[in-house]
This record gives sequence, C-alpha cells and structure tokens, in this order.
Amino acid sequence: MVNENAPGEKPLTDADLQSADRLTKAYQTIRAEMAKAIVGQEQVLEELLMCIFARGHAILEGVPGLAKTLMVSSLAQCLDLQFARIQFTPDLMPSDITGTEVIQEDRASGHREFKFLQGPIFNNIILADEINRTPPKTQAALLEAMQERQVSAGGRRMPMLDPFFVLATQNPIEQEGTYPLPEAQQDRFMFKIFVQYPNWDEEFDIVRLTTAVQNVQLTNVLDGSDIIKLQEIIRRVPVADHVIHYAMRLVRATRILEGQVPDIVRDYISWGAGPRACQYLIMGAKVRSVLHGRFHASTEDIQAVAKPVLRHRIVTNFNADAEGYSTDKIVDKLLEIIPAKESAIEANPATAKAVS
Repeated sequence: MVNENAPGEKPLTDADLQSADRLTKAYQTIRAEMAKAIVGQEQVLEELLMCIFARGHAILEGVPGLAKTLMVSSLAQCLDLQFARIQFTPDLMPSDITGTEVIQEDRASGHREFKFLQGPIFNNIILADEINRTPPKTQAALLEAMQERQVSAGGRRMPMLDPFFVLATQNPIEQEGTYPLPEAQQDRFMFKIFVQYPNWDEEFDIVRLTTAVQNVQLTNVLDGSDIIKLQEIIRRVPVADHVIHYAMRLVRATRILEGQVPDIVRDYISWGAGPRACQYLIMGAKVRSVLHGRFHASTEDIQAVAKPVLRHRIVTNFNADAEGYSTDKIVDKLLEIIPAKESAIEANPATAKAVS
C-alpha cells in the first residue's frame, strides 16, 4: 500500500494503512466471487463499490436483460447486507416504500394504538427498479432517506440501517409513459452508471452458463460493520490541493455563467454541475485510489470518475442533441482541454506568480 500525505494532512497510522490494504484485498475477492454469477461488467462493479464505500448512491442505466438486478442482489450477498427490490409502477405510493401506520388492538386490554409497519426501504441495499416509471411524488419518497438517512412518518423520525445504499435503474429505450427524474433529484446520486452490451466472448459465456444447470454459492466477504469502518478510512485518504483544484476546474468549466469557459460548453450546455459534483469527484477518487492499492488520490483518479459523476449533472441544449454531442463526449473534451498540470500550479500561488 503506497502512502503519500498531502500538505496539512495528519500522519496516517499503521492501522489506517492496514485497513486500506484490507479493502484492496477485499475488492479483489469480491470481484472473484461476483465472477461466479456475473460475466464481465467489471467496470460497473467497481463503480458500484465506489458508491458504497463513499456512502453514496447510484443510477444504473441499461437495456433489459443485462443482469442489473442479479448484479445488485449478488453484491448484497458478497457484502452480507440486507437487500430489497422495489418495482416502481405508475400506481406505487410513497407509503409503499417508506411504510405506513396501522391500528392494532391489544387483545388483553382492548386498547387500540397506531403501529408503524416499516416499508422495504428499511434495508441496507435498495434496488429501485425502473424508478422513472412512477410519478415524482413517489420518486421523492426516496429523497429524505438518501440525503438525511432517515424517514419521517407518524410524527417520528426513524433512522435507516447503516450502511445504506440506493441503486435506481432506468430503461433508456422505453420513454413512453415514464416520468424522467428531475435534475435536482438526479444530483443526489453520486454516480450514473451505464451498463453496456457484452462483447462476443462474454455473451458466449452468458449463454452457455445460463442454459445449463447452475448452483452458484457466493461467499460473504465483508459485513455491515466492516463496511462502516472502511467508509471511515476512505475519508482519511489524503488529497493534495492541486487534485482538489483540478476537480474544481473540471466542474466550474461546465457552468456557462462562469464567463471564461471552453467553446464546447458555451455551445452545447444550458446548465452545469453544482458543488456536489466536486465533492463526489474527490470521494470517488479516494475510493478508487484505495481499490487500486494506493492511499492517496491523484488527478488520474479524478479523470477516471469524471464521467459517472458529471454525466447526469450536465444539461445539454438543443444544439448538442441535434449534433449528437452526449454528456460523455463533452466530458471527454473537457478532460482534453483542462490539463492536470495547470491545477498543480494553481494550488501554489507563489508558483503561479513566478510563472506569470
């Protein structure tokens, strides 16, 4: 495990490094276990784990039949967490998610009282399947749980289980009769993850394995208490100032109101990313560095998580749609235009003056 302290960071203890090394090894073990049930999709799995260890949430977008549900349920088994799947439909009500109060009678005394029956959201991992098939009122039922990690009902506040992770899925090919998530609600998800079609060899393995007798048994790698400890270690991963500056420059470059922005932003973006994007870029970089055996976040880590962090926080205009400029293509251009080395100069005002 490589350790580099950023300026101003407290010295890291041997226990910190040992815990981070354990997470790196656990990640490799989880990948091996998941390969028993899921063929390919290694990048999707890595991004899901990044969200979990960063205490974030994710949107998973892909066409039907790409094993999104199986992936999440298998991941819950490897992490020994409680899992619940909620199928979102047009008639789903908020109480179907959070729970409801019912009247119960004590048979001995005859006394009646209200009792709250918890909904499926009171689990560790929640799969909100096809979240865009339900109206905004029901979609918003997730907001308090995701942000505040609690549910308010019956005049009481009930905390969620810890760890708590919401994974919402969307179908990109069926838009009739759907309710797209508002931008403000999308911003609460750390990552938007695309699930792509498998390649030739992967699809061959999928067909061969799923049409034969299967008895897959997954081994628990981590439990809830382990994940909570590792989430705390992730926040102690040092980040140098120039890495933070680089993340800020990427995010601020998406805002047309900033003034000096690249032409591609002025031409194709109507609304840019907010400060939460900076936070998630840094948290994603911290997790990725540990998963890859380092205990310091770098600009390379920022670049690796830029697309899943920014793709649902950038609102493109008509010109972008007409000319085929997706948010991913815009992020690629920004990564080319904004070099990481300039951020290192910005982080040191004395150096910046000397250069000028």
